[in-house]
Amino acid sequence: MKAIVCKAWGLPDSLVVEELAAPLPAAGQVVVEVQAAGVNFPDVLIIQGKYQFKPELPFTPGSEVAGVVSAVAPDVTSFKVGDRVIAFTATGGFGQQLAVPAQALMPMPPGMDFDTAAAITLTYGTSHHAVVDRAALKSGETMLVLGAAGGVGLAAIEIGKALGARVIAAASSDEKLEVCKAHGADAVINYSKEDLREAIKAATGGKGPDVVYDPVGGDYSEAAFRSIAWRGRYLVVGFANGEIPKLPLNLTLLKGASLVGVFWGEFAKREPKANLAAMRELLGWLAEGKIKPRISARYALADTARALEDMAARKVTGKVVILPQA
Repeated sequence: MKAIVCKAWGLPDSLVVEELAAPLPAAGQVVVEVQAAGVNFPDVLIIQGKYQFKPELPFTPGSEVAGVVSAVAPDVTSFKVGDRVIAFTATGGFGQQLAVPAQALMPMPPGMDFDTAAAITLTYGTSHHAVVDRAALKSGETMLVLGAAGGVGLAAIEIGKALGARVIAAASSDEKLEVCKAHGADAVINYSKEDLREAIKAATGGKGPDVVYDPVGGDYSEAAFRSIAWRGRYLVVGFANGEIPKLPLNLTLLKGASLVGVFWGEFAKREPKANLAAMRELLGWLAEGKIKPRISARYALADTARALEDMAARKVTGKVVILPQA
């Protein structure tokens, strides 16, 4: 089988396509023929050795896949050859086949296509954990989403609207903000043109947002936190900007506000039952049309480096996927 291999920490152009031995299922495992693999910003960081964990070299990046079961270990009874499944794994997604523990799989709902299935786990899982679990966003509250046109940002907008909240989307271009409005944003802020604090003040009538969803970090974080409402919750989701902000902690006191960390991968590992319940709610919302992953581009396996470069350069809106069999 063909797979992308990271042999040394570096930028996407250092990745290579290699022919590897097809995997066999060990005890408790299932082999999936990967039809689509979601691309996420952590993939850009992992290949550079800059993420929360470092796989042993060499490895195949990619964590979010959808495909068809092609083999099962004798002790696995929950899946059979031919089942259409969604899987989330630490590594290995950017290849034509992948061996994963059976407990890392979910059946694909009837009628779902592989692209959508490969685009829902990490981004929507992260945003559901952030918005529903960690922030406890309520109907009638207001949420500000920074980096709102990215995968987790659009997911946060849709989840906020599903909960009955008012959502303000902030992004770096008018084109990106049009995408945010198409996914339900009630108001938008172009922070490359507008003063963020003044724009937030205008959009909230001076009250500030009850929840700030921040997957970006960098210069806008402090301005957003200074604008938060009394008893607000500031969600620390990630640092796509590349800079970890240093927020003055006296602001939490003055605002009676909370800084709330969001690490969906660890949540999914430590609290699998809660994560499964969240995924079931998300799939229900998908069936009802309340959420709809945006697939903005599809890449062949050989073009994986370009997909990651586009992700790093913030050219991506919503999600992009790799099609290993194409």
